[in-house]
Amino acid sequence: MTAVRHAEDPILVAEGVHRHFGGVTAVDVERIEVPRGQITALIGPNGAGKTTLFNCLTGFDAADAGTWTFDGRAMAGLVRHKVARAGMVRTFQLTRVLGKLTVMENMLLGAAQPGEKFSRALVKPWWKAARESEIQHAEELLVRFKLDAKRDDYAASLSGGQRKLLEMARALMARPRLLMLDEPMAGVNPALVQSLLDHIAELPSQGVSVVFVEHDMHVVKTIADWVVVMAEGKVVAEGEPGPTLANPAVIDAYLGAHHDVDLRAIIREREGSAS
Repeated sequence: MTAVRHAEDPILVAEGVHRHFGGVTAVDVERIEVPRGQITALIGPNGAGKTTLFNCLTGFDAADAGTWTFDGRAMAGLVRHKVARAGMVRTFQLTRVLGKLTVMENMLLGAAQPGEKFSRALVKPWWKAARESEIQHAEELLVRFKLDAKRDDYAASLSGGQRKLLEMARALMARPRLLMLDEPMAGVNPALVQSLLDHIAELPSQGVSVVFVEHDMHVVKTIADWVVVMAEGKVVAEGEPGPTLANPAVIDAYLGAHHDVDLRAIIREREGSAS
């Protein structure tokens, strides 16, 4: 199975990314590309290394080796807040809203803080105008995500699905160019799933590329333009959703029913073809 490279200009390119925990290799990715202006699904069975890869790329974990660039800028070794400020923002499978803050206060935490630089903090007219601009941006996002009625409620009062919406809206406060979503549908009431799908599907038209981790293949088929499949820490397949999900290596990785396909042999063949 030969390595596939997407024809479009990638916004994120990672090469030689390795992460080990003791004697366990969690991530061993030769190369991965995230297409610009599209929605990419990163799929694979539990333990495939998807979240660990997310953590390494976004500064929440340190890779043992590897390089990656975002929009042409080297990102390896950059701390998490600088990754986010560069325009690469992620969410988590378990939501991280602050329950004792209001919905609006949570939103403003996602914005660039006017007083982050001491020189700017001293100039009240500058940071006051910037703060008012961020509040307006937050108000617009809350309306868009149908959370405006909850503006002054504590985040702890929100349902699980509303917290997912809040986390995605808060991530957009940073005005990202790449949004990385770790299982955005996990734990969401079916009544809110379609709303989340609609919001994600709209992002490329707003200048935001997306890569998301997901186990629900219906979701992947519905919104993904490109699919990358991981198993045993490696990328074993990639391509458009239809043919990729029908790939015997993908079926084997998910079902564990080998169908006369040796997954390790496919990985070795892929590595040999790429070398």
